Amino acid sequence: MSLVAFTAVATVTLLLCVMTGPDRDDLDEFYTGYGSLSPMRNGLAIAGDYISAATVLGTGGVIALFGYDGIVLALSTALSLMLLMFLLAEPLRNTGRFTMGDALARRMPGRGVRITACAVTLAALLPLMLVQLAGTGQLLAFILGFGGESLQTGCIVGLGVLMISYAAIGGMKGTALIQILKIVMLLGSGTVVAILILNRFGWDPTALFDAAAAKSGVGPAYLHSGLQFSHGASPRLDMLTSELTVVLGGACLPHITMRMYTASTARQVRRSMSWAVSGVALFVLIMTVVGIGATALIGREAIAQADPQGNTAYLLGSRAAFGTDVSGAETLLFTTVTTAIFLTVLASVAGMILACANSLAHDVFAARVRDMPPRREMLLARLSALAVGVPTILLATQVQHRSLQPLVTLSFCLGASSIAPSLVYALFWRRYTRTGLLWTLIGGAASVLVLMPGTNLVSGSPGAAFPDADFNWFPFTTTGLVSIPLGFVFGWAGTLLSSRTEAEEQRHEYEALEGRILAGAVRRGT
Repeated sequence: MSLVAFTAVATVTLLLCVMTGPDRDDLDEFYTGYGSLSPMRNGLAIAGDYISAATVLGTGGVIALFGYDGIVLALSTALSLMLLMFLLAEPLRNTGRFTMGDALARRMPGRGVRITACAVTLAALLPLMLVQLAGTGQLLAFILGFGGESLQTGCIVGLGVLMISYAAIGGMKGTALIQILKIVMLLGSGTVVAILILNRFGWDPTALFDAAAAKSGVGPAYLHSGLQFSHGASPRLDMLTSELTVVLGGACLPHITMRMYTASTARQVRRSMSWAVSGVALFVLIMTVVGIGATALIGREAIAQADPQGNTAYLLGSRAAFGTDVSGAETLLFTTVTTAIFLTVLASVAGMILACANSLAHDVFAARVRDMPPRREMLLARLSALAVGVPTILLATQVQHRSLQPLVTLSFCLGASSIAPSLVYALFWRRYTRTGLLWTLIGGAASVLVLMPGTNLVSGSPGAAFPDADFNWFPFTTTGLVSIPLGFVFGWAGTLLSSRTEAEEQRHEYEALEGRILAGAVRRGT
């Protein structure tokens, strides 16, 4: 039944992309969908992009395995989107047009800025795409009950081709419709599962949490902070740094910020973000109940045996919610849950491929040619989707059997250490210069890439990517403790070391744009 449902979903979503695909010479339709989505639909699309397969499976697993620490992580994801809503969403819409490079180049024009922004976009999103594609084979094997590495690899290749097709054919509007369908299915099926779990415990959350602690194997520690980081040198500091990385990095990733450009007015982007935050907050509650419920119903040991990272916890919790007597309605509901997760993988990676392709086509190729014909730029965007997607598929087949948590962390660290400081400075600091921007983007990214191999996610622990090796010289889970301050310091130092002429020019440039950036005083596109 699941296989039939997956096939039907893949067919319908591909047809949606074909039907909503833009004309061959209409860039605004391809990149932004003309801002034609209502605030509710746009907000649901933003929430769909934000709740990736890594969030559903990874964060759900952390909740099931580590209790309190996982709940804090889930809350941090919602807080990250709230931070984007209140601080960056409207200024981004006012200054950008198609890509993050547009927003940064509005103040500091030049190919160097656009190329660097594109490089950081690719570096931040490629690891996240690898995680979700590589986990797809194992996920489908678990759901459909088949084994064999060749079948898992075939799933990765087939789904990767689908994702490239979504991005290349549907553009922004097509991927938005898929994101809306995905979030509606996730919220709908998840709500029913959460209700079933709460009903099993007499609608008493305290009973649910006590049962989870009893079956966790660690007792009261399950309901207190530090369990996830207990083997580190500084558990509390490691936890705080990890949460800060998620808060600053999650919503600043380019496939999320590009959704700000689909709103036609400042009022619409505010209303869209309100819907997005509400949807994400609701799913965080659902994920908490399902994750804790999985531990309470089947035990932490059984979850770890199914997958040491806990990636199957959401599915196991959903299945356990039905009890031993499973009716046809419950089978249909579980199929809906698995189909929603399947669609989550498809939609998430398609949105990331689209963000990378847009940046390559618009910031790198189109910026080289003055007045490039729209039809040619759109062709380049579609070819860029292929150029990004094919290597991602090949790499995913090679890393599918390794621990992929370092790749997720790498993406969030790049978002928090390179992208977040550059956006905050560019949108709000009038003295900020082109040199400071380049230092922020390059320096923040470089600090993450230097520190990440030394973390305990890469080596030195049983759950690391290389468990048999030990070159763990930076004893933390993320690089944020050092790389986030460095990202801001690089931008500050680069600005101070800029020439007086450059600093004065950038200050005047910001003053001319300040009304537009902060209040949208000038209409976008003028």
